[in-house]
Amino acid sequence: MRNPVHWRLPFFCRQALLVLAAAGLWAWAAGAQAHSSSNSYLTLSARAGALVLRTDLHLRDLDLIFDLDGNRDGQVSWGETSARAAELTAWMQQGLQVRSADQACTLQPLDLLASQHADGYYLSTEWSVACPGGADPGAAPLTLRYGLVFPQDNLHRGLLRVDLPQAQSSALFSPDQPEVQIAAGVQSVGAVLRRYVVDGVWHIWIGTDHILFLLSLLVLAPLVVSRKKVTDWDAQPRFRPTLLNVLSVVTAFTVAHSVTLSLSVLRWLEPSAGFIEPVIALSVVLAALNNLLGWFAFTRWRLALVFGLIHGFGFANVLLDLGLPARDLAVALGGFNLGVELGQIAIVLVFLPLAWWLRRTAFYRWGVVAGGSLAIAVIATVWLVERL
Repeated sequence: MRNPVHWRLPFFCRQALLVLAAAGLWAWAAGAQAHSSSNSYLTLSARAGALVLRTDLHLRDLDLIFDLDGNRDGQVSWGETSARAAELTAWMQQGLQVRSADQACTLQPLDLLASQHADGYYLSTEWSVACPGGADPGAAPLTLRYGLVFPQDNLHRGLLRVDLPQAQSSALFSPDQPEVQIAAGVQSVGAVLRRYVVDGVWHIWIGTDHILFLLSLLVLAPLVVSRKKVTDWDAQPRFRPTLLNVLSVVTAFTVAHSVTLSLSVLRWLEPSAGFIEPVIALSVVLAALNNLLGWFAFTRWRLALVFGLIHGFGFANVLLDLGLPARDLAVALGGFNLGVELGQIAIVLVFLPLAWWLRRTAFYRWGVVAGGSLAIAVIATVWLVERL
């Protein structure tokens, strides 16, 4: 059997690779963080026999569009937001449309307030919806069009929940699908399942902290780590140990977050987002530093198991924000969890062949593993400070 290739680069080359990898990953992750969890939440309901549409838009997204942070302190205050209320309302009105059959409904703002979701503060606006022929979607189907934020961010999504006496359903707005038709009746089980599977896939793909945590635990899989010196990494000669390593990490992470996701959604355990979000950032820091310092180099699946429990609460916060259908709670929970797993598998299927192919190169060991882990640790430390 061919012996593994052992690489040793000159000191200045290693440092250069570390700096370049850190800078590149910093730029990538900083850009991804700007898009992370860029969701809006819409609810169509009935109040005193009239239709009411509520829209929740993240202040971060509004600041990117309207530059609301006037004093440049890095925070958007309610005073800065309310001072631009007329401008914001006009902008929202042009991006929201409701039609009954082929006739346009009118939207008038009822209230403007701030609300808090798991990922920060939102501008919540309630609109009265007056449609020709009344508000009964059983008489004529309603069509709701959402076009806010898409021109500035094509990763943005609008999450709609319909809670009417005659219609209960949910839908996802995207640049490719900005319109949804609402008809009388309860959404089928299959439709609920499909919707929450898509939401689960979408959340893991835009959840930069979850992705970096997972990758931090996987990058050493195609390498043989020295017990004497962590940075003495050799290429793994056989694929089977690499595959088992990846499967152990992914399985542990899946089992852990599935347990706490279920417990939180069922309201059996409800830790606050103010505690969960910093701990998620801390988990990313520790997973990345472990690659460099070797605290748990041979038990990375245990890290995935322990911190996967915390990540599960983070998934639950997002799922609860989506608005769960009481009738199909189990279906929605199962669909979202399945979507998270599918999104996670897709990431692994991209990562594993590339890592195996590059494992013998100095670029992988010093650029991806060492430089990438260092960059991830720095980025996650920034997240930790921000979330605290």
